Amino acid sequence: MTYPPNVRTAPRHARAQPPVPATVPAPPRRGALSETTERLRTAATTEPGRLRIIGAALALLVVAFGAVTTLEITDRAAAADDVVSRSQPLSAGAADIYRSLADADTAAASGFLAGAQEPRDVHDRYDRDIKEASRLLVKAAANTDASTDSGHEITTLNEELPRYTGLIERARANNRQGLPLGGAYLRYANQKMTNVLLPAAERLYTAETGRLGQDSDTARAWPCLSLGFGVVALAALFWAQRRNYRRTNRVFNHGLLVATAASTVLLLWLAMGHTVARSALRDADVQGQQSLDVLNHARIDSLKARANENLTLVARGAVLTADGRNDKYETDYNTGMKALGEELSKAGRLADDSQGSGPVANAINGVSEWQGRHRTARTTDDSGDYEGALKQIIGAKDSTGESFNRVDEALEQALAHEQGQFTRAAKDGRGALGGLPAGAAALAALGAVAAVIGVNRRLSEYR
Repeated sequence: MTYPPNVRTAPRHARAQPPVPATVPAPPRRGALSETTERLRTAATTEPGRLRIIGAALALLVVAFGAVTTLEITDRAAAADDVVSRSQPLSAGAADIYRSLADADTAAASGFLAGAQEPRDVHDRYDRDIKEASRLLVKAAANTDASTDSGHEITTLNEELPRYTGLIERARANNRQGLPLGGAYLRYANQKMTNVLLPAAERLYTAETGRLGQDSDTARAWPCLSLGFGVVALAALFWAQRRNYRRTNRVFNHGLLVATAASTVLLLWLAMGHTVARSALRDADVQGQQSLDVLNHARIDSLKARANENLTLVARGAVLTADGRNDKYETDYNTGMKALGEELSKAGRLADDSQGSGPVANAINGVSEWQGRHRTARTTDDSGDYEGALKQIIGAKDSTGESFNRVDEALEQALAHEQGQFTRAAKDGRGALGGLPAGAAALAALGAVAAVIGVNRRLSEYR
């Protein structure tokens, strides 16, 4: 072949080479969540993979049902136990503190009216009341955080009670010497009791009763989360068994059947146990605590009325109301007796059996008798017969003091009955929740294991 001039042929090795392709970048690395999601998606495309996912989901749901039930019922069982062993005893103790202080003030006034030689039984009653109040304050302080409102009231009572008893001792000392200064000390002691000690005791009682109500509400609250998990777990188990039946035409899978039975038992136990506990705790509140609250206030009103009745004779008209028109202690007596009548009417409506209504009826009759005798004593005193009025107030027979004791004994009997009703009902409520947390954990573990075994039995058919 002839080539044109000046054209040079390229050697074979110098012929053009194909271009070298550029380096292809590696695909971006996916995160752990993306990889897990992809694996699940891939597994879900095969029947064994789907079965593994179903088994894991069923076990997780049953375990979650048991765990949530254990946590919720443990919380409610603890609240029910507090109702029985902590908050209600503290509430009752606060009421007893108030009663002991009011009764001590009443006994001090009665002893003062008796003259220089205070009756031994009256003196002993005063000492018992002061010792009981001191003992209950120590007990309350040991079970109460000092930084709480209740703790502050307990501190106030512990500080002021010795000052009150000191004033009473000065009143007694002057009374034994026949000095009129004793009456002034007694009135000052009564003011400290009325304006400082009793309000602090009432605030303590209100705080502890409020805490009792909170514990009762917590214990009675429905475990909605547990019930919801239970329904979801059972629905998932029924769906899994229906799916198994449609794919294999087998009626039962023993593992899934056991898991369903365990979850059903737990759900029924949860619903029925909490219903029983809720009902019992409600009975404790309605039939016990509400009556106790009313009766405690009634007893306090009777004690305050009795103290004012005595002080009416001690002061002999020296202490008047703010408007200067009436005797202060006689006015306070009438106010207290009116409140006492209202409280007893409430207590009569709340009493649900003869053992509760009988003492209340006796107290109402005693109050009526007391008021009649008091009017007679006031007429005697207004006519100038102080000694005759004194006998009608603190005498051993046919006196207002006798009527007061009748009322106080009836109220004590009614309180004991209502306290017994409360304790029995509250213990029943606590008992209904007793074994449920541990039972929930055991049944959930059984159900989860059974669900896994049931699914694995199905998986073995693919191997």
